Formats: sequence, C-alpha cells, structure tokens
Amino acid sequence: MFILVRALTYATLFIGLVLIFLPRGILSSTGITQPSVTGTWQIAGMFLGMTGAILALSCIFTFVFVGKGTPAPFDPPRRLVMQGPYSLARNPMYIGAGLALAGAALFYQSVALLAYAGLFLLIMQLFVVTYEEPTLRRTFGDEYKAYCDRVGRWGPRW
Repeated sequence: MFILVRALTYATLFIGLVLIFLPRGILSSTGITQPSVTGTWQIAGMFLGMTGAILALSCIFTFVFVGKGTPAPFDPPRRLVMQGPYSLARNPMYIGAGLALAGAALFYQSVALLAYAGLFLLIMQLFVVTYEEPTLRRTFGDEYKAYCDRVGRWGPRW
C-alpha cells in the first residue's frame, strides 16, 4: 500500500508540472484560451488525451503491482516490468504523456503546445538512451537484454 501512495505522489507531481503547469504557461503566453465551442478538434483532442492518460495510469499501476516500485527514477521498481503496456513498448508511460500533450495541442489547436509535446518526447528519448536503458542493463542484465530484443523502445516489434 505504501508503494501505491509513493507512486501516486510522484505521478501527481510529474503530471502537475509536465502535463498541467507548463502547458498552461505555454497557452497563457501565446494568448490561447479555451475554445468557445466543442468541435471536431476538441473531441479528437479529448479522445487522444484520455487515451494517453489511461495508458500512463495503467503504467503506474503496473509498476506498483508487478514491479513493486514507482515510476520515479530515484524509487524504481524492484522487478523488471514486462507485462501490461510494457509488453508492447518499453516506454509506454512516456508515450501516454506524449499522447496527453498532443491531445491538449489538438483541443486548443496550439502549435506551441504541439512543439512542447515534441520537445518532451525528444527529452524522454535522450533520458531513456543516456540514463534509463544503461541503468536497467546494469540492474537486470540478461533479462533486460532479452526484453529489449523482444520489445521495441517506442512500439511493438512485428
């Protein structure tokens, strides 16, 4: 239960900063306000954002219940997580956050927010390649190597 509380705390801080506070600042600085009507772009944005949020939340719960840890790099899972969304891509939580940001960009029809989503994914790619993957290789050895051979970094291997 304590792992779940830690995971939800870290996730709330991450979501609050990266998916709410910074995008709100971008929208505010570009003068974009909430659309007065809900049209096709807004519906598509809500669907994409909801899909991303569901994916990210399922990753958090998978980390807690399967990995016995949290998504925070300083409090990682104790077991290698390869189930659930992690059976299709090695980084589904970042994909979920990227989808949520892209959904907000669609909803607000904001190029600046879309650029932020792209920058977020670029930073996550650099983080994954320079820190996360080397750490997982050291921690889980051959088990992680076999997982990498089966599952793509950003999507399924066919």
